[in-house]
Amino acid sequence: MLISEVMTHAVVSADVGDTLRHVGGLMRERNVGSVVVCDGGRPVGVITDRDLALAVLADSADPDGAAGDHASQPLVAGDIGMDLDEAAGLMMQHHIRRLPLLDGDQLAGIVTIDDVAVRTGDLELAQRVTAEVAKGAIPEFFFHWRGG
Repeated sequence: MLISEVMTHAVVSADVGDTLRHVGGLMRERNVGSVVVCDGGRPVGVITDRDLALAVLADSADPDGAAGDHASQPLVAGDIGMDLDEAAGLMMQHHIRRLPLLDGDQLAGIVTIDDVAVRTGDLELAQRVTAEVAKGAIPEFFFHWRGG
């Protein structure tokens, strides 16, 4: 199965110069947890609701500061011609929950762990991806101390 068969085509994006406040508004209006940040129409990073909360609340970033300064970079992206398993492997390798998809150098879609689970019905693949991504988010000492 190709990743383009399960991806979301309507990707919410913002320009690197847009404010954090604007990005937060996009997330609220479009009911999404991430926005792909573009420079001149070319995707260069992703900013998540968690990134936004940490930047503004924990790091006291200016809500009117540029979103591009707080986006996760470099961008890890896939190609719309990828096989689903290849895209899942990329997500596991980089411990990411969201994978922007490109057609050439243009943003064409995005796929999330939830898309993999819901749209494919492949619960085993979704569980594998979720477990690997979670390992990347949890400090290594957690697994060592608990024997995992």
